[in-house]
Amino acid sequence: MITGGNATIYVSDMDRAVRFYTDTLGLKLQDRYGDFWAQIDAGGGFALGLHPTGPKSPKAGTSGSISVGLLVNRSIDQEVEDLSAKGVVFRGPVVSDGPVKLAFFGDPDGNDLYLCETGQC
Repeated sequence: MITGGNATIYVSDMDRAVRFYTDTLGLKLQDRYGDFWAQIDAGGGFALGLHPTGPKSPKAGTSGSISVGLLVNRSIDQEVEDLSAKGVVFRGPVVSDGPVKLAFFGDPDGNDLYLCETGQC
């Protein structure tokens, strides 16, 4: 079952992005894992996840550089199976990315979405 989520934003410079969202916009930094991930509390239960661009990710500021992550509170494999039965088409297999498992798909308009099995997405 989906229990929450965030918007993931690919950034070209983690320090600069964190300063913008915290110092400039006045939002609160929830967590930071070096230059790999920062989670910003945008208020009202909404979070922004900052992730560096890389060879397998969209370039910051381009189409696809913002996606919506949906947290799941059970096995991501079961969630993928259930959503696939409802017609959701996933973009490849479930991916283990360090401490999290991710499954990528899109909405009917092709907007980027993903499932995340842990609370740090």
